Amino acid sequence: MTDSLLIERSGATLTLRLNRPDLHNAFDAGLIADLTAALRQAGNDPDVRVVVLAGEGRSFSAGADLHWMRGMAAASEADNRIDALALAALMRTLDELPKPTIARVQGAAFGGGVGLVACCDIAIGVDTARFGLTESRLGLLPAVISPYVVAAIGPRQSRRWFATAEQFDAAAALQMGLLHQVVTAGQLDAAVAGQVSLLQKAGPIAAASAKRLVSQVLASHDRDALDAANADLIARLRVSAEGQEGLGAFLEKRSPSWAADA
Repeated sequence: MTDSLLIERSGATLTLRLNRPDLHNAFDAGLIADLTAALRQAGNDPDVRVVVLAGEGRSFSAGADLHWMRGMAAASEADNRIDALALAALMRTLDELPKPTIARVQGAAFGGGVGLVACCDIAIGVDTARFGLTESRLGLLPAVISPYVVAAIGPRQSRRWFATAEQFDAAAALQMGLLHQVVTAGQLDAAVAGQVSLLQKAGPIAAASAKRLVSQVLASHDRDALDAANADLIARLRVSAEGQEGLGAFLEKRSPSWAADA
């Protein structure tokens, strides 16, 4: 790990903070590798319940570092493909992380920074934040992040913003579904803490499995198979230790064991 990524632990909450404020938290190969490794480690840590992705300084993330992009422009197509696959691995790791994730968007997010926001399960941003998928101005496209951005804002919106590279504000990001909540800068930490508290009151396995359920529902084209799979899932959860504890706590009008310290 390098100092371009700060890792902060508070109880069951892990905060991964992009720490290149002088470069608006733009990422290069090193930061991509560090963040991917930290996410994979968090995914395998049974004591981590929630992962918060944040940025240091005024910007959340400006996407790709211009110096890094300059170097890749001079590299071969094969080298650029390897580089793009590393970014794809980061986005997929974040999107599929077996922990709930929250994007704490305290400032601007552009290009790949929008991709990071789109990959998180919950995204909360300040009302002054600006966003943009600005790659087309460079003769490029947000190809690697496109599956996650399209899933977040929909195909019609994506066609507009991918083509025009126009910037949009937090209100538009909220309306499109990129953000779930918009708050003032002074309210941001409380809003994030509120979501963390809700997640820690949910069953750990249930909260971590929610995104997998959504993905399976979207991917299924066989209604009968989906009904069977969902019936298997709820039956398995009901008889699991977590399900038994949750149902028992509800019937006994007490907090479940996992929420005792939430």
